Amino acid sequence: MQQLSLPEQAVLAAVDPAPMLGQVQVWSALNTGTGNLAGLAEQARLLADAFAALPGDVRLEDPAPVTAVATDGSETAVECGMHLVLSVRPEAQRRFLLTGHMDTVFPAAHSFQHQRWLDETTLNGPGVADMKGGIAVILAALTAFEASEAAAGIGYEVLINSDEETGSLSSAALIARLAQGKAAALTYEPSALPDGTLAGARAGSGNYSLIVSGRSAHAGRNPQDGRNAVVAAAALALGLKALEREGLSVNPARIDGGSANNVVPDNAVLRFNIRPRELALADRFEHEIKLLIAKNEAEHEVSIHLHGGISRPPKPIDARAEKLFGIVELCSALLGQTITRKASGGVCDGNNIAACGVPVVDTMGVRGGAIHSSDEFLIVPSLEERARLSALVLHRLATGAPL
Repeated sequence: MQQLSLPEQAVLAAVDPAPMLGQVQVWSALNTGTGNLAGLAEQARLLADAFAALPGDVRLEDPAPVTAVATDGSETAVECGMHLVLSVRPEAQRRFLLTGHMDTVFPAAHSFQHQRWLDETTLNGPGVADMKGGIAVILAALTAFEASEAAAGIGYEVLINSDEETGSLSSAALIARLAQGKAAALTYEPSALPDGTLAGARAGSGNYSLIVSGRSAHAGRNPQDGRNAVVAAAALALGLKALEREGLSVNPARIDGGSANNVVPDNAVLRFNIRPRELALADRFEHEIKLLIAKNEAEHEVSIHLHGGISRPPKPIDARAEKLFGIVELCSALLGQTITRKASGGVCDGNNIAACGVPVVDTMGVRGGAIHSSDEFLIVPSLEERARLSALVLHRLATGAPL
């Protein structure tokens, strides 16, 4: 087993856990559901103040335009929050990317708005694990890393986006831009399991809407003149499910449409999600959905418009990612915490980063669990544990061989 060098020991000693729990509690008390623009703006302000303690430039980036399909099939603009970016020594030859998100899945009207202690080391609260705890880990780890001599020759950028929980549609281009030229990336989603297990390979994800336009008619007087959009949408749902195969799941999730029982519906919207484990499967689906649309347009005499696409490409583990995982796993072992990994069907910004050719470990955040529910919890000692792990990983990345 390797030993920690004196500079590494100094980096670990510089990790200050004292402010971390307080930061998480303040940030968790502020509702930052993805659609709560006022809450996100206040969170961005608090984070800008906190990250200003690091060298470099803190700025807020405008969200890219995003649209969604309404229940009537019309396309409407979606307002999104600003994204926080910290740039440190961007001129450095060797640079890294660290990412997190400030939004949660709990809107302002949700009943889950408060924190409570489940026991002396476990805090229940909105976003405490996913991922306001992770943001505290980023800040503490970088603060400790900046105290080392190795930091002077390294550049990095931190992105805290405001729409990760809804697919990062307004920040995807920003993620891709910041990933360019980076040697490695770390993303601070909570661990895959409460014991600290990392997520390895990830499936991709695509969200789609099929807007079906038919022809209205009276259901009693002249139904033959109508073209039933709901029936066509139902046929599409069955056809989509038949496209499933090994490595590709398809989930028809919702059909909107119709009106009174005596009217042949002329409009319907079918929403669905796919999870491809390989890029080839995603490409094959794109071809097959076009054939399915053409078939149903002909059979039902309707027009069908496809909205959406793959927002999270599949994330396989290539040789460079394998090496980065090895560094994280070795550093964890040196800290006395054996760590493992497992493949995941979930997705995150790590998918987008990996698609840019940058090796990434995307569950560097806190240990916790029950995320996206009112039972979400943070194992409080993991704040310091994960900050120490990240500080050590950053130091090794800064002083080691290229990935």
